[in-house]
Amino acid sequence: MSIFTGSGVAIVTPFNENGIDLNKLEELLNWHVENNTDAIIICGTTGEGSTMTDDEKKQAIKTTVEVINKRIPVIAGVGTNNTSKTLELSKFSKEVGTDALLVITPYYNKTSKKGLIEHFKAVNDNVDLPIMAYNVPSRTGMNITPSELVNLSAIKNVVAIKEASGNISQAILYRKNCPQIDLYSGNDDQIIPFMSIGAKGVVSVVANILPKETHDMTHYYLNGKTKEALDLQLKYLELINALFIETNPIPVKTVLNLMGKKVGNLRLPLVDMDETNLYILETEMKKAGLI
Repeated sequence: MSIFTGSGVAIVTPFNENGIDLNKLEELLNWHVENNTDAIIICGTTGEGSTMTDDEKKQAIKTTVEVINKRIPVIAGVGTNNTSKTLELSKFSKEVGTDALLVITPYYNKTSKKGLIEHFKAVNDNVDLPIMAYNVPSRTGMNITPSELVNLSAIKNVVAIKEASGNISQAILYRKNCPQIDLYSGNDDQIIPFMSIGAKGVVSVVANILPKETHDMTHYYLNGKTKEALDLQLKYLELINALFIETNPIPVKTVLNLMGKKVGNLRLPLVDMDETNLYILETEMKKAGLI
């Protein structure tokens, strides 16, 4: 059984001067449920998990599980480059009722092929929850090759992969070599291309600002309305591209604040957008009817 089908939002983390703005997080979570988002991914890249303390991550995960209250799946971003810390966050996520884990490949120190397997095995052997592997070599410096996914797929709880390399040829080999592993697009500009090769959906940034439209795009495709699905992919393509004109989540958090969602500041080393890029982003927001 799949972790989810359709649009999973890699949700931003709203901050205030005291840390996480839990009231705003609750508001965003309910807004996503009301707009048919199919799953919540908390403390991922878009959620600025890398600049949150362990206590903040636990607070965000626990709050999300409580607010969502089993209405849709909650996937906790627990991956780090420190296996023991990943285990701690994974065990906590299990205790509070998370539905699945998002585990990124170790970054900075990276590892060998054997080390990659051992990292995922450690999570698998200590926490009985479905695991979505997260492949984003542009950030980690480490790629899950198709042959390495075959090895990872032998680990019982590794049931899915978020593929954010941008390499659709690699994604096709994932599908050919590991049809039992659910594939999710990690790039919003490739949602429909990925679904055409059997992806279950997307772990999405754009769903933060267009939750209903991203859900509709995936479910149109799943229900055989391929033209309608592609029309939405193409309609929002320039906006999607603008969301990555600077390091994610700088643009998407900027958009949410311009929409009046008041999600707060970015955390250093992320900073406010360059004025030229902000103009481009605002132009695409106007075209999409967001402002």
